[in-house]
Amino acid sequence: MGEFKVHRVRFFGYMPSGIRCMSFNERAERLALGRLDGTLEIFNFKDSFYQEKVIPGNDSRSVEAVCWVAERLFTAGLNGEITEYDLENLCPKYSLDAFGGPIWTVACNAQGTHLAVGCEDGSIKLFEILPEKIRFERNLDRQKGRVLSLSWHESGTRIAAGMLDMIRIFDVQSGHATHRMLVDRGVSGMRNHECVVWCVAFLSDLTVISTDSSGKVQVWNAAMGILSSTHLVSKSDVLSLAVSKDESSFVVGTSEGTVVQFQFLANILGGDEKAWVRTKTFKPHTHDVRALAEIGTAVVSGGLDTQLVVRPLLDKVDIMSYDNVLHKIHFPHRSLVSCAQKAGMLLFQFPAQLEVWRLGESEGRGKPGDTLFVKKNPEKLLQLKRKGEDHISCSAISPCGGWLAYSTVSSLRVYRLQCDEHVSISKVPKLPKVLRSAHQLSFSDDSSKLFAASTHSMVHVISLSQSECKHLHTFKPKSGSTEPVHLLAASKDGKWLAAANRGCEIHIYNLHKLKPHCTVPIYGSCPTAMGIHPTSNNLLMVHADRQIFEYSIVEKQYTDWSRRVQREGLHKLWLERDTPVTHVTFNPRNAAQFMLHDTYMFCIIDQSLPLPDNKCQFYNQITLKSLSEQERLSHAHAFKMCTKYQHLLFLGLLDDESLVVVQRPLTDIASQLPAPVRLKKFAT
Repeated sequence: MGEFKVHRVRFFGYMPSGIRCMSFNERAERLALGRLDGTLEIFNFKDSFYQEKVIPGNDSRSVEAVCWVAERLFTAGLNGEITEYDLENLCPKYSLDAFGGPIWTVACNAQGTHLAVGCEDGSIKLFEILPEKIRFERNLDRQKGRVLSLSWHESGTRIAAGMLDMIRIFDVQSGHATHRMLVDRGVSGMRNHECVVWCVAFLSDLTVISTDSSGKVQVWNAAMGILSSTHLVSKSDVLSLAVSKDESSFVVGTSEGTVVQFQFLANILGGDEKAWVRTKTFKPHTHDVRALAEIGTAVVSGGLDTQLVVRPLLDKVDIMSYDNVLHKIHFPHRSLVSCAQKAGMLLFQFPAQLEVWRLGESEGRGKPGDTLFVKKNPEKLLQLKRKGEDHISCSAISPCGGWLAYSTVSSLRVYRLQCDEHVSISKVPKLPKVLRSAHQLSFSDDSSKLFAASTHSMVHVISLSQSECKHLHTFKPKSGSTEPVHLLAASKDGKWLAAANRGCEIHIYNLHKLKPHCTVPIYGSCPTAMGIHPTSNNLLMVHADRQIFEYSIVEKQYTDWSRRVQREGLHKLWLERDTPVTHVTFNPRNAAQFMLHDTYMFCIIDQSLPLPDNKCQFYNQITLKSLSEQERLSHAHAFKMCTKYQHLLFLGLLDDESLVVVQRPLTDIASQLPAPVRLKKFAT
């Protein structure tokens, strides 16, 4: 299939932020989660758990709680503001100060008409939800001490509030507290410490479930204001709580990294009397489990160890399928690495800065599998800190290494780079007014043009020269879509540009005539990677469900190979891979070959070979090595997988036909996390 000299890069110090909160939208089947750095991420659970949208954080905006109201998304944080987000432009829509100090929690009633927020000053504030904004309505009775958790009763007439050492039940209409339920501080050693009620859940039968800092899960009768049962599940804090839709089970997360499930079961087999019983214990995390969601057949959890875990509940699964297996999401489903192929340079994107590195050089040639001696080490050429408080949303470096661009939600900046004997950088002073911000950036192959994807799926074409940056044209999709563009691909000859948006649309534009050329037929799964073949100008697309399509731009139709793939189908093991393909690269030595990579492998696909069926051996490299040349022909198929390089963030080819592999080992990320809660183990 071909031999490549590989630059194995492990000096990208990417460090994801911990997960603070999450909310699941059952109607849209989308999960919104907030991270400790203020970043919001939206995952489409209907589309192979794909990370559909990312809203960058801001240094002055924290996200303590997140809440869906129909298709609208709200957050609240320690800056004391409630923020609604524009999910098409991926930025805050507006923020409203609650005037109660830091906000610890936010909750919406079942009717979707009101938001309640719990504040540092002990107040619970109600906001009316209007079509375009929210409006403050009134306060409930102010209490002493901060309000850390809230939950509405499904009728919308009562609210349970978790505080320090107590839970209060409020009547929404009068605003008065009707019950005060004191929480036991736990074992004698904890008597002098306040008990923090981290979470509460108000069930339809007037049962309240609470979790607290003394390791207890307690069940209360809110109608009488009395304690029904107590379950000690941890020696440390129980930080998170999620209840199933039918209220037959709930799960809690602890600071020890465990998730515990409770179910409402009969005390005696066949009996009528039921009680809450602890049934399962998982340990999906190493650190605090700060956020939980129970989504029918699975539990979604996240915490300080930065990973999102989807664990199936097998007792609720009718048919085993890809959707009902364990999923762990460690890395973003977008590229944070940009490569200057002609200059041998890499651009690394961090929330607050960019780094430019020059790759090292090796001596001589070796046999396949050899490790070559490095005669020149990789060199860090530049560290560029962003301006302002907004985190960097996208960035790119030109193939020649002479241009660099990045964008936040509020500004876009372009720089001229010179990396000869001395490194110098200069900001391009006057940019066209259309370049306010971008969702995605890309350069043409000859580095003469910058493509910036803006609002309403528009793509701006900017001409670059030593003297000025000039706006040439703005492409607008004929469909009128307002979804953000997340992928751009330009052809090597500079004639074609493909743009894919979150609405699963892929539009192709003619850069010579500066007009739309065609639209690829819409496929129901979001595209995750695409590229234009350097010689045939065929557009290759990979979607979140791992289906592969090839589209002839010139003929405006799918190619024969693409039709054969859809007719014969892809191998079951390929379709069941649990991380999306994030990059496409073409082999310059063989026009029939292209390379794809996800987090755990890269794959060379040869279009001249037959496709593997489900009966043949998919991972067959070891088998092929043991066969003679003639026997290999009968066993060979189009897919050749390489799993030697794990935890991949980028894979691409340089102009000298060497392969660049950027890795971020999970052990390196784990080593930078704070120490977990120490657990006593046997014989230690």
